[in-house]
Amino acid sequence: MTELSQLFEACRQGDLEQINQILTTAPELLNSQDVKGFTPLIIAVYNNQPEATRLLLRHGAAVSAQDMSGNTALMGAAFRGYKELVEILLEHQSEVNQRNFQGATALTFAATFGQMGIAETLLQHGADLWVEDVRGKNPLDHAVIQENVAMVDLLEKWK
Repeated sequence: MTELSQLFEACRQGDLEQINQILTTAPELLNSQDVKGFTPLIIAVYNNQPEATRLLLRHGAAVSAQDMSGNTALMGAAFRGYKELVEILLEHQSEVNQRNFQGATALTFAATFGQMGIAETLLQHGADLWVEDVRGKNPLDHAVIQENVAMVDLLEKWK
């Protein structure tokens, strides 16, 4: 197993000792990408590893790095409903209105997948309700499409 593969596995598992060891000897791996464009930070976030996420950020991980679809760690945390990770990433200056290659933002994901607490947190950190994706739909439109009345009500309060 290569050192990069070991780093990705350690990020999946939240193995802080292994992450630290690898980054101490091979700091250049910190923002490496796999074939999907996932970085160690994106892997840690997608696998709900808050301590590994904090460790990677302390090492200087690129908080707004994009995978091959343009998705960021913040978008992944919003999609999966990991509020603690959303907060950690925002504390480290993740770009709240960054768009993926389809034009979606973290708020688009939160609105589409009914992540109420995350949507509110994103809005409190300056998420733009009116950013449109490539289909011309904004987060409020996505909440309406999903027939999520509670999300529509929440987003309309921020108009």
